[in-house]
Amino acid sequence: MWNILRRSLILRLVGVSLLLLLCVQLAGFAVVRASIERNARAQIARQLDVDENVWRRLLDQNAERLRQGSALLAADYGFRSAVHSGEEETIQSVLENHGERIGAAVTALLGTDMALRALSAPTHAQVLVPTLKLLAPQLARNAQGGGQVAVVEGVPYQFVMVPMRAPVLMGWVLMGFPLDQPLAEEMRQLLSVHVSVVVQDADGRTTVPVSTLPSMQGAALMDVGTQAREVESSEGELLARATTLPSLNGRVHTVLMRSVDEVVAPYRQLQVLLAIITALGVLLFALGSGFMAQRVITPLRSLMRATQRLSRGEYSTPMEHTNRHDEIGQLARSFDRMRLDIGTRQDEIRRLAYWDRLTGLPNRESFRDAVFQAMTPGSGCQALSVLTLDLDRFKHVNDVMGYAFGDRLLQAVADRLTRQIPSAHDMVARLGGNEFAVLLKGADAGSALAVAQQILRSFEEPLALEDQTVDLSAGIGIAAWPEDAEDADTLLSRSEIAMYAAKRKLSGALRYDASIDSSSAQTLSLLTELRHAVEHNELKLYLQPKVPLHGQSGWAAEALVRWQHPQRGLVPPMQFIPFAEQTGFVRQLTLWMFEEVARFLAAAQLVGVLRVSVNLSTRDLLDPELSERLGAILQRYGVAASSFCLEITESAIMDDPQRAEAMLNRLSEQGFKLSIDDFGTGYSSLAYLKRLPVDELKIDKSFVMGMEAGEDDAMIVRSTIDLAHNLGLTVVAEGVENAAILERLRALACDEAQGYHISRPVPAQEFLAWQRRQG
Repeated sequence: MWNILRRSLILRLVGVSLLLLLCVQLAGFAVVRASIERNARAQIARQLDVDENVWRRLLDQNAERLRQGSALLAADYGFRSAVHSGEEETIQSVLENHGERIGAAVTALLGTDMALRALSAPTHAQVLVPTLKLLAPQLARNAQGGGQVAVVEGVPYQFVMVPMRAPVLMGWVLMGFPLDQPLAEEMRQLLSVHVSVVVQDADGRTTVPVSTLPSMQGAALMDVGTQAREVESSEGELLARATTLPSLNGRVHTVLMRSVDEVVAPYRQLQVLLAIITALGVLLFALGSGFMAQRVITPLRSLMRATQRLSRGEYSTPMEHTNRHDEIGQLARSFDRMRLDIGTRQDEIRRLAYWDRLTGLPNRESFRDAVFQAMTPGSGCQALSVLTLDLDRFKHVNDVMGYAFGDRLLQAVADRLTRQIPSAHDMVARLGGNEFAVLLKGADAGSALAVAQQILRSFEEPLALEDQTVDLSAGIGIAAWPEDAEDADTLLSRSEIAMYAAKRKLSGALRYDASIDSSSAQTLSLLTELRHAVEHNELKLYLQPKVPLHGQSGWAAEALVRWQHPQRGLVPPMQFIPFAEQTGFVRQLTLWMFEEVARFLAAAQLVGVLRVSVNLSTRDLLDPELSERLGAILQRYGVAASSFCLEITESAIMDDPQRAEAMLNRLSEQGFKLSIDDFGTGYSSLAYLKRLPVDELKIDKSFVMGMEAGEDDAMIVRSTIDLAHNLGLTVVAEGVENAAILERLRALACDEAQGYHISRPVPAQEFLAWQRRQG
C-alpha cells in the first residue's frame, strides 16, 4: 500500500489534500470545543461569584439575626433583673427559650470578667466551656462588628456577642450557630451549587465536616486542599472556588463547586452536527480532488516520457501539450526550449570544466590531464618539467586597487607568460587564485630553469593598467620528470613545494630538492611534538621583570615560554614560535600561557600585587571568541583582568585593523591593560594609535640598545616617550643592557624598563625569589 502511494502522484495529491482538509477541520473542531469549554468555565466563574456573594450574605443574615436576638435579650428588663439578683435557674431558662426561639444553637451569659455564668448548648457543651473562655475576650473586642467564626470540635460556629448594660456593664450575651449540613443543603437547593466546608485546626489537621458532595468525594477535598480549582466527582468535572472565612482559631474555608458538564451539555448536539458536516465535506473534497488530479497527471506523464528521451540524447522529438494555455502548457514549452538549448550547453560545460573563464587558459584539471598524458608511455615524450608560479603581494593589490583591477592584472600576467613559452606544444595554465603553471615538454631541469629566469626577467618590466603601474615579482618552483617524480600528481606537488620554498627564501626560481621536502615533513613532526608538549607539561613559564623608574608602586613582568624537549633539551622560542604562528597553533600557546600566569598569580597570592604582560599574535586578535576564553580562565582562578597587560604588535593590528580594533575594545572593556609591543618598527598611523584603547607603548629594543651608538636612536626614544605621555600612555623600554642606558631612560622620563641588565627571564618560582631579594 505504501509503495503504491509513493509511486502514484494522484493518490499523493488527493491524500495530502484530504490530510490538510482534515487538519483544518480538526483544528476548527478543536477551536470550537475549546471555545465552548472556555465560555462554560467563564460562565461558571461568574455564577461562582454570585454563589460566593449569596453564601456570605446568608452568613451575614444569620449573624445579624443572632445579633438582634442577643441585643433584645440583653435589653430585657426581667432578664437583667435575674442577672442582677443571681437567679441562675431563671437565667438558664431564659437562655434556652430565647435561643430556641431565634434558632441559636449556643446561648451563653458571661460576666464582666468574661467568666461563663450560664450556657445553653444541645451539643458540645463540655467542649464549649473551655473554648468560650479562650474566645470570649476576642469576641468582646469585636462585639460591634458582625459574627465571628470559631472552630469547636472540628465544627465551625458563627458567634455574636453583645454587652448587657444597666446602664453600666453587667455582662455579655453570646449566641452562635454551627455552619452545618442543613445550611449547606439550603444553599444547594437555593442555587444548585455544591458547598463544602474545610477546617484546618491549629495542629494542621484538615477535616471536611460539611459537604453536599457524597462522603467519599467530600473527603477527597482533604487531599487536593483548598487551592484546588478543579474537582472530579460523580457529576463529572467540578470547578471550585475557595472562600476563606475569618476564624478566631484554626482556618475555615468554604469551597463552592459547579459542574462543567451541566453547562456544556447543550452544546454537545451542535458538535455532533458539526462532525457530520465535516465528514460530508471531506468526502466531496476527495472526489473533486481526484478528478482534478487526473487532469493534471495525464500531461505530466507525457512530459515524463519526453524527459526520458532527452536523457538518452534524443533531442529531435518535440514536446507534446505545448499548445495548452495553462501551467502545463508553459511547462511543456519550457521543456521544449531546454531540449533546444541542452546541446549547446553541453559544449559550454565541457569548456568550463577544463578552461579558466577569466584568463582563457587551461585550468588545474586540464593541466593535470596534460601532464598525465605527456608522461604516458607511447606519448613520445622522454622528459618534461613543470614550473609552478605564485605572484607576490597579489592580495595587497586586490585590497588596495579592487578585485576588478586584480582580475585585469591576472589577464595581463597570463598573456605575458604565454609569450614566454618556447614551443607551441608547451602549456600555460592558471591553477587558481594568483597561481599559474607551465608545462615544458622535452625540457630537462636546466632548460626549465632557463625558462624560469626568462619569465622572471619579463616580470622586471612593470605592468601599466588604467594609468597605474604595477611591479611584478613571483616565486617559481621547478620539478622535472623523471628525476624528481615518477607520476603526475607527485610532480605537481613537488613543483609547488619548490615554489613555496622559493617564496620563503626570496630566491625567485628554485628547483625541487629532497631537503625541502624533508624540512616540510619535519615541520609536521614539530607540530605533533608541540601538541604533545602542551598536553604533557613540557612547556615552562618564564618571567622577565619590568621595573618602575620613578618610584611607582607595583611590580610587573613579561610572561615568556620555554620548551624543555625530552630529547632536544631546551628549544629556543625562535624555533617554534614562528612556526606556531604560521600554523595557527599559536592560539593554543597563548591560552596555555594565559592560564599558567593566572594559576601562578592565584597560587602565589600575587593578585593585585603583580601585573604580568602576555603577548597576543595576529591569529589571537582575529579569534572572535578570544575575550570569552580569557574571561573563563579569569573566572576559573579568581584573578582580575587588571592583573594582566596584553601586548600586541603593530603588524598584528594592521593585518585586519577593523577586526583587531573591535577585539581590543572588547578586551579593554573587560579590564585588561593593552600595550603596543615593538613600537616604532611597524606601520601603524597616529590616527589609529589615537583610536585604539591602548594604555602603554613598548619601545622596540633596537632603538633602546642603539641609544649608546648614536643620537638618532636616542631622539626616536625621546620623541616616542613624549608622544606617549601627550596621549596619556605609559612607556616601557625593552633591551636595557647596562646601567648607562637605564639612567638615560630615567632621565627621559620613561616609566618602566626591561632587559638583561635588570634580570634575564627566569622560571616563575625563581622570579618570586628575585622579587624578595629586591625588597
